[in-house]
Amino acid sequence: MNQPKVCELIANMSFEGFLKVLGADKRTSNKSGTQYLDMTLGDLTGSINAKKWDPNSIVPPVGSIVKVRAAVQEYNGRPQMRIDLLRPVKPEDPVDMNAFTKCAPEKPEDMLAEITDTIEAMQWEDLKKLMRAVLASAGDRLMYYPAAQRLHHAERSGLLHHTVSMLRVAKAVAPLYPSLNADLLYAGVIAHDLDKTLEMQSDESGTVSDYTTEGLLIGHLVDGVTRVRNCAREAGVEGECVLLLCHMLLSHHGQPEFGSPRPPMFPEAEALHMIDDLDAKLNEMEDVMQRTPEGVFSEKIWSLDRRLYHPRYPHGEEEAPAGDTVEQKDLYSGLLSY
Repeated sequence: MNQPKVCELIANMSFEGFLKVLGADKRTSNKSGTQYLDMTLGDLTGSINAKKWDPNSIVPPVGSIVKVRAAVQEYNGRPQMRIDLLRPVKPEDPVDMNAFTKCAPEKPEDMLAEITDTIEAMQWEDLKKLMRAVLASAGDRLMYYPAAQRLHHAERSGLLHHTVSMLRVAKAVAPLYPSLNADLLYAGVIAHDLDKTLEMQSDESGTVSDYTTEGLLIGHLVDGVTRVRNCAREAGVEGECVLLLCHMLLSHHGQPEFGSPRPPMFPEAEALHMIDDLDAKLNEMEDVMQRTPEGVFSEKIWSLDRRLYHPRYPHGEEEAPAGDTVEQKDLYSGLLSY
């Protein structure tokens, strides 16, 4: 996607490319009485006000990606777009979502395929049948939903990222503990957070605006149990596998103060809780490390109730002796180049 960044736009430039709709409304000119679109468009580098003088224009949804052709002018000392052409993005458009929002490091199609392959490889036939129905019930929102509004995996396709990361940990752990039922553990991983698609309001860029009424009153743990039971009825699956999976969803937060009405009561449920906690915390710590120079403590991370230290890892050069200090100017330099 070769186009100027929003932060580079100045008066008398022309622009043709894709931008994210950050705000949009139809207004009426006080002078002429003509209706026009008043929008805020942007990418990760910034935002710009844009006008389209066409009374027939449809207001694009906030969070959507649009293609625009526009002239950049100056208004009140700031760049402003006067749009000539505007249309929604098409499936064949070469849009790089990483230019507009933080995205998972892998393509959602590839992550979903890994989950589907895991289900198809299950040996417990009733559980396989149930998980096919559970995954299908999540729908297209799974492709772009984040795993959280602000904390771990708060990114486009973050829910898939979190699920696949946990699945890979589970596949590494299961052979080390042969008594674990691997199919049941994998099923718990896949299903445990699916109902965050009901708990949060997210646009297609993976930006959460708020929690839903359903999410605040019920929450994804209880909604998850409802989904599993409904899918089991539709798929004609009965027996203990349904009950076990429901318990895993209810208990995966581990403690009542974190939302679980029951603690994990069998090994696969305990493993799910620990893998979930591990992946969530390491992902959040990774984000903190990315904005903290080596050899420096972070600000207090409230969700973890502590400050974090970014170790001075070896990078192919001789490691600085313990106790050496780094001048303040070097810390700023490291921050800028990290």
